[in-house]
Amino acid sequence: MPYQDDDIDDDRWDDDADEGDDSDDEPTVPCLYCGQQMLEDSPRCPSCERYISAEDSALPRKPFWVVATALMCLAIAFWWLFAAA
Repeated sequence: MPYQDDDIDDDRWDDDADEGDDSDDEPTVPCLYCGQQMLEDSPRCPSCERYISAEDSALPRKPFWVVATALMCLAIAFWWLFAAA
């Protein structure tokens, strides 16, 4: 029969857990459908129980400088084509 010491101070183990270190918490994101916070790697929202996939997510917007550069190149190309004639 193993030796059990009833005098072990269990509070010393609890002190390690209560240090306030939240670095082990997993990141959360809002659900695309209901807006409730859910784990980032979760395939399904625990609140509305809808599946989350990459196809459902909104497409990221292009930065303004990318759109402005594309429009500038397009304007230069049109000017070059029609001004040369």
